[in-house]
Amino acid sequence: MDNNENEDRKIDTDINFDDESKFNKFVSLYGGATIGGVIALLLCVTGIYKFLFCVVIILVGMFIGNYIQRNKIDVKQKLKDFIDKF
Repeated sequence: MDNNENEDRKIDTDINFDDESKFNKFVSLYGGATIGGVIALLLCVTGIYKFLFCVVIILVGMFIGNYIQRNKIDVKQKLKDFIDKF
């Protein structure tokens, strides 16, 4: 009986350590995704996502405008070829 009791105690201890190691493994694998999800949830709840979306649209517009200004000839040619296809 003593041998069985020692094995039961050993199994219980292993289960506790195993649960903790599973949690640590989960956190190490999905910690970034969990933090990102919490931040996204906060952005949605507070409505800041609308502001950030507008800022992204403005930045994309600035990038496109800068690209067109620096590559006028290429853009004109690509636009002309695109129109000719239709």
